[in-house]
Amino acid sequence: MARVTVEDCLRVEPSRFRLIHLTIQRVRQLRKGAKSLVKCDNKEIVCALREIAAGKVTWENIEQLGKEIEELSLGDFLDLAKLADKKST
Repeated sequence: MARVTVEDCLRVEPSRFRLIHLTIQRVRQLRKGAKSLVKCDNKEIVCALREIAAGKVTWENIEQLGKEIEELSLGDFLDLAKLADKKST
């Protein structure tokens, strides 16, 4: 997808209000370290819109995507704790 437009996203989520809120949630997830679901070298907002336009981010799966970020963050923390233990012994 060369360019993403709001019209592309409105085909998936017809309500502009809900589209904005869905996009904001996904941008926050991407900023916390979520991996993009589509190939994207742009800022988080563009990646989020491309994911929505592609149908990969919806109201049905946005919470699950957020939980995956929390699990990854906790896993990273545990890995760092193990490394710190190995270095101290």
